[in-house]
Amino acid sequence: MKKSLSLFVGALVMLGATNGYAVTNSGARAASSADLSGAPATRTRQKVNYEKYKTRTTTKTYEAKDAADLYYTKPSNRSALYKQYDSARSSSAAATKTTKRVMRSETVVEKMKRKYFLAHPFYQPLQGKFGSHTDFSYGMNSYDVDILFPSTGLSLTGNWDMSQFAIKEDFSYGITDRIAIMGMLKYDWSEYKFEWDDGAPDDKMDDDGFNLFGLGAQWRFIDNPKWIAMASAYFQHQKDTANNFILDMKAGYKVASSTIYGLARGWYVDLENNSYGNSIIGKDENGIESMIYMPYQVGDTSAFYVEGGLGVFSVLDEDWTLNLEGVFGHYDWHNQASIKGALGWQPNDWFAVNLYAKTSFYDSADDKKLGFYWLSPADGYDTLTKVGTADISKYGETSVGVQVMFEF
Repeated sequence: MKKSLSLFVGALVMLGATNGYAVTNSGARAASSADLSGAPATRTRQKVNYEKYKTRTTTKTYEAKDAADLYYTKPSNRSALYKQYDSARSSSAAATKTTKRVMRSETVVEKMKRKYFLAHPFYQPLQGKFGSHTDFSYGMNSYDVDILFPSTGLSLTGNWDMSQFAIKEDFSYGITDRIAIMGMLKYDWSEYKFEWDDGAPDDKMDDDGFNLFGLGAQWRFIDNPKWIAMASAYFQHQKDTANNFILDMKAGYKVASSTIYGLARGWYVDLENNSYGNSIIGKDENGIESMIYMPYQVGDTSAFYVEGGLGVFSVLDEDWTLNLEGVFGHYDWHNQASIKGALGWQPNDWFAVNLYAKTSFYDSADDKKLGFYWLSPADGYDTLTKVGTADISKYGETSVGVQVMFEF
């Protein structure tokens, strides 16, 4: 942060810089993230993290598969098991000797085998079993910004870019075949930066650490040959940012080797402070530290997010599965539509691997205007001073990942 921060400070001086107001959580991160299966979230003052809360791993129950099993049936009488017939007869006219031979009969029986697919959207471990879904993901989020500084008439264009590698563990235990409890933990490595079109050095910052943990329960309250439905409720805490209370509902109809389902999720987000967005802390060319900040929301200490969607989970053959899902959500300051595809391989009953990709294809963040602020370390970054207005365009989110799943 060199030339660009100097420009913000200069604009601040020309503004008079005394009309700021108190706000907390100034270093909060973005309201929507590369993790498209959850709602927006924020992170602590002075540290920025950009991702949506991820709900429980979304690709999870089982499908019935036919398997031939050859075995011998117990006959109701001897003749059912043996066939007797005359083998050869003597040509002698005086005496005829009959030789008897026996042949064992075989019966092939089709036996139904129930395979429990760990990548199914309705998965939860059976009674007394543990389930583990470890998610390794790489996410990207970017958008263009066009910032106007009213006091000077100057403008600055650039791009916001976030990249993040994350590991998330979802661990569950089956109290009964229908009810399970679960816990979750997430660690990520993130890089955030503003890239400026005027040739100025990028303003960027790295951030890593455990930032999410949660507890909850699942209830698969319908599961018959035609229908399946489940409800999940859980609590998530985002470090230095918010407490979240989440309800997740799914219902599906079984058709041949597929399950067609709908989903609905809602989040009540209790922010620890009253602002969240993107910010970067750095030093100008004179070595003076300061922060630039572009909040998505200022003034409220809570928010509510909701999303709904449709999906299909199909068993391609005995070991391979395919999951497609489309979701539309309202995330406080913007709406977004996304699509996800996942290809799964499960060679046995206790291990599976799932490859997935997600991307947004519509976002109302385009053409929105956000405030652009400068913050000073002298007051602990608690006073926002608005120095400009930012227009957003070309908003996009994408993530790819692999899930490694066990039941034991």
